Amino acid sequence: MQSLYYKIVYFCKEIIHNRKKFIFIMSLMQEIVARAKANKQRIVLPEGTEIRTLKAANRLLEEGVADIILIGNPLVIKQLRDEHSLKFIQNATIVDPISNAKKEEYIQLLMDLRRSKGLSSDEAKRLVENPLYLACLMIKNGDADGEVAGAENTTGDVLRPAFQIIKTQPGISVVSGAFLMFLPDQKWGNGGLMVFADCAVHPNPTATELAQIAVATGQTTRSIAGFEPKIAMLSFSTKGSANHEMVDKVVEATRLAKELDPTLLIDGELQADAAIVEAIGKSKAPGSEIAGHANVLVFPTLEVGNIAYKLVQRLANAEAVGPILQGMAAPINDLSRGCSPDDIFSLVAITANQAIGIKNKK
Repeated sequence: MQSLYYKIVYFCKEIIHNRKKFIFIMSLMQEIVARAKANKQRIVLPEGTEIRTLKAANRLLEEGVADIILIGNPLVIKQLRDEHSLKFIQNATIVDPISNAKKEEYIQLLMDLRRSKGLSSDEAKRLVENPLYLACLMIKNGDADGEVAGAENTTGDVLRPAFQIIKTQPGISVVSGAFLMFLPDQKWGNGGLMVFADCAVHPNPTATELAQIAVATGQTTRSIAGFEPKIAMLSFSTKGSANHEMVDKVVEATRLAKELDPTLLIDGELQADAAIVEAIGKSKAPGSEIAGHANVLVFPTLEVGNIAYKLVQRLANAEAVGPILQGMAAPINDLSRGCSPDDIFSLVAITANQAIGIKNKK
């Protein structure tokens, strides 16, 4: 009987924790959607004949979250719209990849961008008819502000044209992936929300690249999470407690990051406990504005970041939202091929916020 009692208590606590976490995530998503509505961006969806994408687009248009551009055969899109009663799709801009009005303009743009790489005119004509290349060319040409894809394409296929056409932001040479970590215990980070990077893209960044990842993550935190970042550059050493070339890399990355963006609060090198536990931070890094109060953790390698976010996700029952790709000159985000229409809706809203953040920075 006593065992059953404890099981019921545990189950009830889990329900309460999960409900709090759900409310927390929904509250942030409502803020993200509200910011997108207030400053509507043009988001291109190159998988315009994929039904989950169309369902998400219909909701986005109905709620006025973004101006949606669908790439695909107009007749197929119209047929799917009618079959599934997606009446708001009529408000989307539909671009036929085979016969769009700006085809020659996009071919010339691609030739200008890739001629030095040996791109032939015949190859350019073929690539412009590929919706993933066309979406990037639209962004590069100023006809769209961001892209979401991946419901039916691999990550490599989504990112390849982005690297070739959109490229990275000025001063940034590396693309990275950030995760929003929603923790049941609200004493961590910013009321239970932390941002981790890089957990998805770059295996072993140099000091320069690590500094750029820190700056990009600060920008993501401001534009998506909506709070002021306190960035800890993590290591197995705190303020010289260990000597190693891997520690030196983090020390140098911290210095470079502060130079790249003096408006950001950044400190390192810090061990994880010194970064997030106030008493340990005061002891190991006295006088630091970040130690004990970090809400953004930048990991020295992808290996560490990927392991860390998955451990926190499982052991702390945290919700991990991401990866949010960062560092591109315009936001390009990749979906899981198992995504739902709700996932696409959320990622479009996040992408719109990134586009707003990039524009505000200029």
